Amino acid sequence: MTDNLHALEEWAGLLLAKLSPGERRKLGNTIGRDLRRNQQKRIASQRNPDGTAYAARKPRQLRNKAGRIKRQMFARLRQAKYLRLQSTPNTIAIAFAGRVSRIARVHQYGLRDRPARGQDDVQYDRRELLGFTEDDLEMIRDRLLTHLTA
Repeated sequence: MTDNLHALEEWAGLLLAKLSPGERRKLGNTIGRDLRRNQQKRIASQRNPDGTAYAARKPRQLRNKAGRIKRQMFARLRQAKYLRLQSTPNTIAIAFAGRVSRIARVHQYGLRDRPARGQDDVQYDRRELLGFTEDDLEMIRDRLLTHLTA
């Protein structure tokens, strides 16, 4: 995967060098928005970038009476409010902002964390929230070619 990313970076770098900073920023914003949208969809479907499903949540007793509470992991975390796009003429970055970045980092790398004050540390399973899929790399190539031919 990193080889594909480096190959794309080398190929696109030569083409992007010919664009003005304003054009690069415009293209970066377009690609960044599409990447963020793809990341949000993938997080909603609870899939890692390699296509495997997220590790299941630990079972909890949420309600004793009849009825069902459906909880989806990272429902608020994937909102544009928290999943921020940062773009300059030379870079595109999609990252979690604010206090939620700590939660995202714990799940992204499978770290230990304390779920609530006064509780013991818990080893979280690895759930890759951000990452490139083959479709993302293809989308970047397509957007770049579309922008350059227009």
